Amino acid sequence: MQALLGLTTDELKDVALSLGLPAFTGKQIAGWLYDKKVSDIAQMTNLSKVARERLAQDYCVGCSEPVDAQRSVDGTVKYLYRTAQGDYIETVYIPDGDRATLCVSCQVGCKMGCKFCMTGRQGYVASLTAADILNQIYSLPERDTLTNIVFMGQGEPFDNLDNVLRATEVLTASWGYGWSPKRITVSTVGLAKGLVRFLDESRCSLAVSLHHPIPSDRAEIMPAEKALSIETVVEILKGYDFCRKYPRDPSAPKQRRLTFEYIVFGGLNDSRKHAQALLDLLKDLDCRVNLIRFHTIPDTPFKGASEEKMVEFRDYLTNNGLTTTIRASRGQDIFAACGLLSTKKQQEEKCLTINV
Repeated sequence: MQALLGLTTDELKDVALSLGLPAFTGKQIAGWLYDKKVSDIAQMTNLSKVARERLAQDYCVGCSEPVDAQRSVDGTVKYLYRTAQGDYIETVYIPDGDRATLCVSCQVGCKMGCKFCMTGRQGYVASLTAADILNQIYSLPERDTLTNIVFMGQGEPFDNLDNVLRATEVLTASWGYGWSPKRITVSTVGLAKGLVRFLDESRCSLAVSLHHPIPSDRAEIMPAEKALSIETVVEILKGYDFCRKYPRDPSAPKQRRLTFEYIVFGGLNDSRKHAQALLDLLKDLDCRVNLIRFHTIPDTPFKGASEEKMVEFRDYLTNNGLTTTIRASRGQDIFAACGLLSTKKQQEEKCLTINV
């Protein structure tokens, strides 16, 4: 069965025509998917019974509810979804006053191998289809409360850019969810094959996973640095007006935001030397830095910086002209770190298989 979720209106028209149905049926299907968000083709009641039967022979909506959930006392919910291929991925719902952000995954596992990331330990398993990416939003119990979406879950978005861009197209198109691209942020370690394409083709905001300002030291914890240095990433970003501190066209409206994500590790990247290196690296960019507390994972040599150190680091950057915030830690009483819940589920199923 092929999923309808993730198809554009033109593709849905082609589906209709291939089944001997009028082309306008494609637009009707899009309405049922992206406006009414039905879970079954049988619910598309303005399609004739014959049309629904023909459609259901080869297609399905492509949605499925979460198979597990962990709820924090602070309102954060980590959901576990099973993909169409039978793998597990995590999605995190983060309510905060009048805002509600959803952190979505784009791959099962990850190739990047960041030393501090639980997902990286899983290795790479598969890239999600656009349907599997969108299902995390489509089947979310709190979907009607969402204000923002961040591609900061499992996987590297630029290593699955075709499907990430397809998903963001559905989310921002007038025939889809109709969201402003400003409400969506895509994160990356900085892959050469995806960075320029994303900057050219998308209007969503960009977050770069930085975590260390000195290239040689960054390479020790983030192997992707060896393929494309963070210094080269910054040079590429300087070519785009929305990233430049002094844009070529100052009158052009700012359509999106550039952020650098920075996990602060105790004794590794939290000194005055590192703060100054960060200022030097980003001095020509119009950006902000988001400091993140380290969520401990099993068997790791890394530790989080103290609260005092976090505040000192933030204040030094801000006082020297680089807007810096400290991300509030959420879901500390559940499996907060990315990849923990899905790893646990995989291990449980592996044990069951062995015992059988």
